[in-house]
Amino acid sequence: MRIGIVCPYSWDVPGGVQFHIRDLAEHLIRLGHEVSVLAPADDETPLPPFVVSAGRAVPVPYNGSVARLNFGFLSAARVRRWLHDGDFDVIHIHEPTSPSLGLLTCWAAQGPIVATFHTSNPRSRAMIAAYPILQPALEKISARIAVSEYARRTLVEHLGGDAVVIPNGVDVDFFARAEPKEEWQGTPGAPTIGFMGRIDEPRKGLPVLMRALPKILAECPGARLLVAGRGDEEEAVASLPREMRSRVEFLGMVSDEDKARLLRSVDVYVAPNTGGESFGIILVEAMSAGAAVLASDLDAFAQVLDQGSAGELFANEDADALAAAAVRLLGDPAHRAGLSERGSKHVRRFDWSRVGADILAVYETVTAGAASVAADERTGLFARFGLARD
Repeated sequence: MRIGIVCPYSWDVPGGVQFHIRDLAEHLIRLGHEVSVLAPADDETPLPPFVVSAGRAVPVPYNGSVARLNFGFLSAARVRRWLHDGDFDVIHIHEPTSPSLGLLTCWAAQGPIVATFHTSNPRSRAMIAAYPILQPALEKISARIAVSEYARRTLVEHLGGDAVVIPNGVDVDFFARAEPKEEWQGTPGAPTIGFMGRIDEPRKGLPVLMRALPKILAECPGARLLVAGRGDEEEAVASLPREMRSRVEFLGMVSDEDKARLLRSVDVYVAPNTGGESFGIILVEAMSAGAAVLASDLDAFAQVLDQGSAGELFANEDADALAAAAVRLLGDPAHRAGLSERGSKHVRRFDWSRVGADILAVYETVTAGAASVAADERTGLFARFGLARD
């Protein structure tokens, strides 16, 4: 099958949607399909062979964050050329309502279109206001996927229609097989806590974790916080007493391999995100690596963590609750081991072997439907003009 996938966000600024699209493309290629991904990218960005650049993106405030998107006449021309050159059996657009390549592709594409909705935003006035503009494009979509029940709810409430829920996928064994890194591993007296995310994006929750850290260190003075991600490191620790700042180690951006090794190494992985999350791919990756997970009780996070069975939950934005839960986990190796075991079993439902098969089933359904419609149209044409069929 020839599959075209559209990524709305810039390839050179990693994020959950980009990782999902990359891993989906690689999974489909391993199965023997021909896959091309169209994505915004700076000229100097190294791209995998299956990614086609649609040009430089610009930063736009979107869903409580800043997304790097690509839109305009030049982008539209590149979309049309990509569609023509690809001659795809199916187009898979991610975030078709964002002002980026997905919407341009919806307008330009012919044939079966599958759309995946990642956003969870129950109060999006912008989406409601834009509906008259979006409607003609959305009507061309053959099948809709939502990555969670909360993304599906956003779609239903703002745009109408419905979607099948298929979660983001993870290569579970990649994380499970990673080798821990000695300098990132803790000891009973000096445990390690992990955090990954953009440091200067408040909704990723690092400020909440920083407010909790003094109480964690008061009970576990040997503990260290390992932070992976880009952003202003000095600003991140500015709220901490100076004598505690050395307990925070910034690792910068890490490779996929080091991400897996970090998650395999820490005693507790903390996800203190404050909102705007429709899924929680980092939770799935952490469970895959066998980490004990502590996360804010966002609806989407609770669903990923099996309502607290596969990971601990604390009250969103409550630094005291985070600190108390972290201290309990750090002081109870048996409980951490139980969370790790339950998480490792639960996470198998998110493996690409299962998620990829579900997405392929959607592709096959829409392409079969398009072939059936085309056959009916040919039959009607022959009947109309009294022509014999071969």
